Amino acid sequence: MNAKELRDQSPDQLREKLAELKKEAFNLRFQQATGALENTARMRQVRRDAARVKTVLNEQARAAAE
Repeated sequence: MNAKELRDQSPDQLREKLAELKKEAFNLRFQQATGALENTARMRQVRRDAARVKTVLNEQARAAAE
C-alpha cells in the first residue's frame, strides 16, 4: 500500500482500514508472544501502513480545516 492509493480514499474508508490494521497488529503481537509468528517482517509492514493511513487522515483533516 502506498500513500497515493490512500489519498484517493475517503476518510471513512481510511478509518476502516486503520481499524483493520490495528486488529492485525494485535493478532501479530499475540502470535509473537506465543511463538507462532512465522513472518516477523509483517509486523513492521502493518505498523508502517497504519502510520501512512494516519498521515493521510491528518493531511485531509488539515486541508478541510483551511
